[in-house]
Amino acid sequence: MTDKLDVYSRVTNKIVADLERGNLTWLQPWQAGHQAGPVSRPLRAGGKAYRGVNVLMLWAAAMEKGYGCPLWLTYKQAAELGGQVRKGEHGSLVVYADKFTKEGTDDKGAAVEIEIPFMKGYTVFNAEQVDGLPGHFYATVPPLNNGIDRLETVDGFFANTKITISRYPMTMQTTFAAWEFLFSILEFVLI
Repeated sequence: MTDKLDVYSRVTNKIVADLERGNLTWLQPWQAGHQAGPVSRPLRAGGKAYRGVNVLMLWAAAMEKGYGCPLWLTYKQAAELGGQVRKGEHGSLVVYADKFTKEGTDDKGAAVEIEIPFMKGYTVFNAEQVDGLPGHFYATVPPLNNGIDRLETVDGFFANTKITISRYPMTMQTTFAAWEFLFSILEFVLI
């Protein structure tokens, strides 16, 4: 298997495994626990945001391992900043996709430029896996609100509905069941 297929397979397998476990990685806390921002906006060591599938991959890693820091570094970047990845820590896969142009010939022998896409995978570590980094990598902010202000009348209303209301865990099965129920109501109303 080529490296290209291996990276594609690894990304796809990770997303499918998370979905099968009911781990909906896009459900993140609204509140940032880190000075650099929320974990739902993964950042490179220099502060530039990750894009594309890397965001999803790093959300999943942060959720799975309980990281509150949005900053990610390669092993080399950590070392250059005076840090050391802790023994036994495992990094997370991110990918770099681009294309390069190569000169070639067409069927008639004429010179043409051919664009060749490629994808390269590499490993990054969350700043929480690294010791000895500058202080801003570890800077946290106090929570905005530690408690939830409950309204007794609203709680009473939902208690009287006799249905179980919970935010977690939400599985794909319960999500599909909810949609089925909704469509059955719509079908009844429309008929």
